[in-house]
Amino acid sequence: MGLNDTPAADRVHIGIFGRRNAGKSSVINAITGQDLAVVSDVKGTTTDPVYKAMELLPLGPVMLIDTPGIDDVGELGALRVKKARQVLNKTDVAVVVVDAAEGRRREDDELIKLVRDKNIPYIVAYNKCELLGSMPKPGPDEIYISAKEKINIGELKERIAAIADTGESKFRIVGDLISPSDIVVLVVPIDKAAPKGRLILPQQQTIRDILESDAIAVVTKEHELRETLESLTRKPKLVITDSQVFAKAAADTPPSIPLTSFSILFARYKGLLDEAVKGAAAIDRLKDGDTVLISEGCTHHRQCDDIGTVKLPRWLRNYTGCELNFDFTSGGDFPDELSKYALIIHCGGCMLNEREVRYRTKCAVDQGVPITNYGVAIAFMQGILRRSVAMFPHLAAILDGGSER
Repeated sequence: MGLNDTPAADRVHIGIFGRRNAGKSSVINAITGQDLAVVSDVKGTTTDPVYKAMELLPLGPVMLIDTPGIDDVGELGALRVKKARQVLNKTDVAVVVVDAAEGRRREDDELIKLVRDKNIPYIVAYNKCELLGSMPKPGPDEIYISAKEKINIGELKERIAAIADTGESKFRIVGDLISPSDIVVLVVPIDKAAPKGRLILPQQQTIRDILESDAIAVVTKEHELRETLESLTRKPKLVITDSQVFAKAAADTPPSIPLTSFSILFARYKGLLDEAVKGAAAIDRLKDGDTVLISEGCTHHRQCDDIGTVKLPRWLRNYTGCELNFDFTSGGDFPDELSKYALIIHCGGCMLNEREVRYRTKCAVDQGVPITNYGVAIAFMQGILRRSVAMFPHLAAILDGGSER
């Protein structure tokens, strides 16, 4: 991926939902002006959520998601409906497509209620309006369209753009913590899981954010950090390290220089940081037989010393001295039932959008299960969490209310 590409996680996710044969795929094709989705008169043509990243004017970079019908039947159909509902957890804007000739049915009303309960901005698009004798007056969240005849498609796109959260009010990754001409040192080990010749996504995005802030990014490996800092004629504003080498970076970075990790910055960027800092204290409460869920937002090829499935379990066992059990999830999988877990440790979430990370966080909080993330957990176990979040003063109260060795 080039630095000029918008990552999927930073695109506005537009989910297209509805019953089978309501015309969801036709609506996607009409919105994009392309034959992106397979269209058929056969019910259930879309069997799995289909994702398409593109530019959608007047909104900008988006992720369009075509979903299976919410009224699918049978054992396989129930699985498809479950997948469609799971898409809601990452949806920034929902378009509920209803067959205008048939009108709203029970499944449509249940879906709309679910969308409202999740506080997702939505619009109900009554498709196939060309089949109506006259056009009814739509409600405030409704629009009558025809994907086939291209009626009101432009207005639908404008309505989607009007209710979408474009993320302009979100935190920057690091840009709001630095000023023009500041020096930021990035400690970047060569990650075996990254494709040859590339940095992993959080590193790419952080470098881009630094450059967009007119600041200076200095990139070094962990074994060259001390020499790099000594060679600088000005003290850097911040050192950002990969969490896997947190201990070495902390030892080589003078206390007068703020230090944090990519994972901690992404926890803030995705809305998890406060809960992650609070949840880290649960590491000290782990006991023999407890089960820890380690959840990753991506599905990469596992290396022999993978951080999620190998290093974190080893570090937790060594730190606690307890015999712990571990469950692992990756990609879009995240359990609905979390009560069996004594702790959830999530990745940085660079491949997930903010809504999905917040959803997972809320699921944990609602079920009373502590949740933290890789970088926060590692900093906690290494006794440097307070230093690692010192640039966020409000977290001091959380740390003082918990414990940190």
